[in-house]
Amino acid sequence: MQVYDTTLRDGGQREGITYSAVDKLAVAKLLDEFGVGFIEGGWPGALPTDTEFFRRARNELTLKHAVLAAFGSTRKASLRADADPQVKALLDAETPVVTLVAKSDLRHVEKALRTTAAENLAMVHDTVSLLVAEGRRVFVDCEHFFDGFRFDPEFTRSVVRAALEAGAEKVVMCDTNGGMLPSMITRAIGELGIDVDSLGIHCQNDTSCAVANTIAAVEAGVPHFQCTANGYGERPGNADLFAVVANLQLKLGMPVLPEGCLEQMVRVSHAIAEIANIAPDTHQAYAGSSAFAHKAGLHASAIKVDPLLYNHVDPSVVGNDMRILVTEMAGRASIELKSRELGLDLAGHPEALSRVTDRVKHLETRGWSFEAADASFELMVRAELDQATARPFGLESYRVLVEHREDGAVVSEATVKVRVRGERVIATAEGNGPVNALDEALRVALTKHYPELKGFELNDYKVRILEGSHGTDAVTRVLVETSDGDRSWTTVGVHENVVEASWHALVDALTYGLARSPVPS
Repeated sequence: MQVYDTTLRDGGQREGITYSAVDKLAVAKLLDEFGVGFIEGGWPGALPTDTEFFRRARNELTLKHAVLAAFGSTRKASLRADADPQVKALLDAETPVVTLVAKSDLRHVEKALRTTAAENLAMVHDTVSLLVAEGRRVFVDCEHFFDGFRFDPEFTRSVVRAALEAGAEKVVMCDTNGGMLPSMITRAIGELGIDVDSLGIHCQNDTSCAVANTIAAVEAGVPHFQCTANGYGERPGNADLFAVVANLQLKLGMPVLPEGCLEQMVRVSHAIAEIANIAPDTHQAYAGSSAFAHKAGLHASAIKVDPLLYNHVDPSVVGNDMRILVTEMAGRASIELKSRELGLDLAGHPEALSRVTDRVKHLETRGWSFEAADASFELMVRAELDQATARPFGLESYRVLVEHREDGAVVSEATVKVRVRGERVIATAEGNGPVNALDEALRVALTKHYPELKGFELNDYKVRILEGSHGTDAVTRVLVETSDGDRSWTTVGVHENVVEASWHALVDALTYGLARSPVPS
């Protein structure tokens, strides 16, 4: 079974996504960790970013599971393949695999390419032959395959045969307009009359059937399928890689990924979403944070007996967790479980468990979220267990200024007044933004007493406008990820003022980090 990912090419056509070459390298590494067999990196020669990606990939990208593929088109009409600059760019990319897009709908050949059926077949045959002669494995994506096959089956069939006769390893049937249903996919494969071992499937999601259509093709014997991470793609998107792979492996027993890779799904899905700067879909099948989240009532009582009574698979096999929502009993259960993960025993302290549950519920109604902020959650639990982590300082005041200078430079300056171990300290620092300046000033104030702060680094900073709030007075949630070089932790802050929200997250971050690397008094 060939798992072919096109997140970096077709997925990049989603509105709002713009990958840099660095982004593409990072996504490729994540996809390789997930165990896909092929990673389509983009269209060299057509897009400068893709050309740069392939150039850098030769030296910077080491793949364990995947093979890199370059995407491009067949030669232009009336131009020799070896004289076509686009074909040369595919060779220059130096990838072991090249995927060509070819017209397989006669209407597109005549109206879009403005050429003849015979010339289109020659374009396919010549380009595939050249690339194979140059030692490349070649896949051919038959654009508008299913629409073309319904319009003129013999012409579409002839395109497939031309590609295979020229040496293509797989010819991919593309539902480019995304208008097919599973029964239509299966019927076309049966009527094509070509060995299914030489075929592949690529489905768009315009009918919300891309995953189902892909699985229908595989069940019909097609051994090569193309998907994108999280279903990214233009219009409603593509077949979601994670849903397709999980369904094939867990429901149909097909070992499509290397051992140990399936449980990387949630981590890889969310990491790619962050690089794409798109909030992860909480209700995404398998990978979403709510994929195994249950409200109470009948679910809760059954799940206490056996979690699989209300889960179609064990969430851990895809790297996810089950969550119980809403009721006091369910809330207590999830908080108790999370505390246990952090090495804290709330089960033996029912009053503290009740206080933490009530506090979490209260804060979440105001926009706080501890799902990704384990460090802030742990500080709260320790406080309720009378194991409160001492704050490393007391705040007297802070002030942040933003100066727009005549030369166009924008500089932020922060001043903090704090008390540290009985000493009043005033510190000022500049930064490339108000939060960065505040973080720097706080470090200046504290480093004398806590020299280990020099090893702390702010890895990531995220701001979200909370749903239901609008305009400049909207409530914001800030997540801060901090690292000491060995491990990282995340803290949260919420306020109408983004700087104040950031302050809460920064204070928790330093408090948590210093508690794990204490300095003798």
